Amino acid sequence: MGKRIVFLDYIRVIACFLVMLVHASENFYPAPGATDMAGPMSFLANETDRLWVSIYDGCSRIAVPLFMIVSAFLLVPMKEGQSSMEFYRRRAVRILPPFLIFIVLYSTVPILWHQIDIETSMTDLSRTFLNFPTLAGHLWFMYPLIGLYLFIPMISPWLAKVSAKEERFFIGLFALSTCMPYLNHWLGELWGQCFWNEFHTLWYFSGYLGYLVLAHYIRAHLDWSRSKRLTIGTIMTLVGTVWTVLSFYIQAVPGVLHETPVIEIGWSFCTINCLICTTGVFLLFTCIKKEKAPAIVAELSNLSYGMYLIHIFWLGMWVSVIKGEFGTVIEIPLIAIATYLSCWVSCKVISMLPYGNWVVGTAGKPRKPIQTVTH
Repeated sequence: MGKRIVFLDYIRVIACFLVMLVHASENFYPAPGATDMAGPMSFLANETDRLWVSIYDGCSRIAVPLFMIVSAFLLVPMKEGQSSMEFYRRRAVRILPPFLIFIVLYSTVPILWHQIDIETSMTDLSRTFLNFPTLAGHLWFMYPLIGLYLFIPMISPWLAKVSAKEERFFIGLFALSTCMPYLNHWLGELWGQCFWNEFHTLWYFSGYLGYLVLAHYIRAHLDWSRSKRLTIGTIMTLVGTVWTVLSFYIQAVPGVLHETPVIEIGWSFCTINCLICTTGVFLLFTCIKKEKAPAIVAELSNLSYGMYLIHIFWLGMWVSVIKGEFGTVIEIPLIAIATYLSCWVSCKVISMLPYGNWVVGTAGKPRKPIQTVTH
């Protein structure tokens, strides 16, 4: 019987916290008059906010790519003999019930504290199968994740037989595609882009599919020693992190109203700096060789999906309690920690209720240990 891939549990635990750290930080640069996290326009009130938002938020932008890589690391290529429909059924049972439940909750529960009105609630409910609710912007992540799941049966046959060299070629083109945000910013439209055509030359090598292929390459072909992974992983993490932090800090001048996509250009999850940092961090985590994760890590990993889904409910409350009390350097991590602990406790309690596992996403999880990889 195979062993569980313990380092993936650690990644889930950390990545889940980083998501909350990102959203805690976003409460410190909304435009004047906004009552929530950063929207289309952003405003940094002072130099202190500029510094600590840049650091905390910039260091956390690897969270989404890490989650994508974890899913791909476990799921591609598909098991031999598994049909596409069986794969879809297993994934649907795992993620869709909690996802749909929280869409309904975010569309209705905020009425109780007058954060949305009945009209907004009805509009959100009517769009349940179209997009995320008004107050649940974090659920955007589910749509590209589902898209990857839909594509896995198509790409699995290729991944099952592709050579390391061919896979590196794909990853190289993906890496080049992650330079597009900067190239567009500096050079304008290129490689076929124009107002009627967004499908540039590297379109089919871009997006989260690149992280999926990268995950498979690391699992199937990367035979570096532990010391080499530590060295290269550390260098990539430092380079990617500094680049990501500075990309915001340099542009986010305090006292000026900014277009959020401009100052966050380096914070997009499919930018070259985020790719470098994510790859480095993932390599560092692969150096964990524990036979078994501590019980607390295993539990947090198991509940991480539910914690991600529920965290916006808690985040707003802790922002109202903490923001303005201790200074930005303390407030951002304190909000994230308080949110994380609240999500953990609430998801643990929910999971113990009848059918609670269907709410927090622990129902339908595989009971057999996951086969590990040896190089």
